[in-house]
Amino acid sequence: MVVLLTLPGLDGLRKGLISVTRNLLKPFLSIVPFCLFLLLDIYWKYENRPVCKGESCTPTEFLRHQKSIMKSQRNALLIGAALVFYWLLYAVTNLVVKIEQLNQRVDRLKNQD
Repeated sequence: MVVLLTLPGLDGLRKGLISVTRNLLKPFLSIVPFCLFLLLDIYWKYENRPVCKGESCTPTEFLRHQKSIMKSQRNALLIGAALVFYWLLYAVTNLVVKIEQLNQRVDRLKNQD
């Protein structure tokens, strides 16, 4: 979507893409609370992880703990990627809209002269 918004020469298609993207950004805002929920889940797992000292953990408990850590790391990467992609789509869309408005303003000023 970002690539199509920024490609030169697609002026007719760009107006439709801008409206579609702006309408999609509103429901996609639900990504932010979901990411916060996942961050809280990661924090809770970190605070309540089992402590394995000496012979207190069996190999299956240790393996389960390692899998949980790997899932938390994966979720952290997904959270970061989702927030960056949302911000990128939002920023690019706003910039394209501002450029379009400025181009229309320049055209109006040229027509006045």
